Amino acid sequence: MCLAVPGKILSILNPSEEFKMAKVSFGGINKEVCLQFTPEAKIGDYVLVHVGFALNVIDEEEANKTLDILREMGDID
Repeated sequence: MCLAVPGKILSILNPSEEFKMAKVSFGGINKEVCLQFTPEAKIGDYVLVHVGFALNVIDEEEANKTLDILREMGDID
């Protein structure tokens, strides 16, 4: 089973380069994420991330619902 986790884009690291990267917060843990599949993503957006790639831009409500479910399952703190 694959799992994509929602995170909030804090900054765009290289907006003009071929592989656009961003700093994304996952509940206080920050990671670099590739935005190649979501070029429309911008600072403040929530994205679903799988193995370091943002796959979709989602709204904050959807992100929070997903995070709540993951917390209930014990997959995140």
